[in-house]
Amino acid sequence: MCLAIPGRVLSITETAPLARTGLVDFGGIQREINLTCVAGAQVGDYVLTHVGLAISVIDEEEAERVFTYLDTIAELNSGGDRR
Repeated sequence: MCLAIPGRVLSITETAPLARTGLVDFGGIQREINLTCVAGAQVGDYVLTHVGLAISVIDEEEAERVFTYLDTIAELNSGGDRR
């Protein structure tokens, strides 16, 4: 099973036409991600990321929906309420 996680683009670096990376925030964890496949991504956008590669740009509403699903999965795996 593969899982792509949404993150918010904080900054973008372009060192060559096909070398585009960005600092992406995943709920407080920041990673340098390859943005080559999402040429239209801009700072502030949410991108779906799989193994260090952004594979698509999504809107904030879709990102929040995925965060809700991930929280639900975490709750089910912990066997109880996390509050």
